[in-house]
Amino acid sequence: MPSDSNRSVPELFSSVVGQISTLFRKEIQLARAEMGEKFGQAAGAITPLVAGGALLFGALIILLFALESLLVHFGIAIGWSRLIVGVVAALVGYALLHSGLSKLKTSNLMPERTAEQLSRDAQVAKEQVR
Repeated sequence: MPSDSNRSVPELFSSVVGQISTLFRKEIQLARAEMGEKFGQAAGAITPLVAGGALLFGALIILLFALESLLVHFGIAIGWSRLIVGVVAALVGYALLHSGLSKLKTSNLMPERTAEQLSRDAQVAKEQVR
């Protein structure tokens, strides 16, 4: 292989393009590996999340019935007690759901290390082409 000083501009350019292509292929492989790692972490959390959610849902229903009974005990008619408890539970549920969905953005799921590395690689590639 000739030294860089003996190579023509097209050969150097072809070499740089080849190296950049290889670099980006490696970065894509890194992104796949990182996404696989994140998916594995998420999959391992599903079972305890579902079990905990089911138990909490049952507990919430019991607590809502207890709150309804408390309102009836204070003299509020059973129909109004159910309506009050239902509306309050719906409002709290909506607020929690809205908060959770706003935190679950695609930007939070992006492979950050790979994106940073790709940005650095693109900067290096630009400098190499100059």
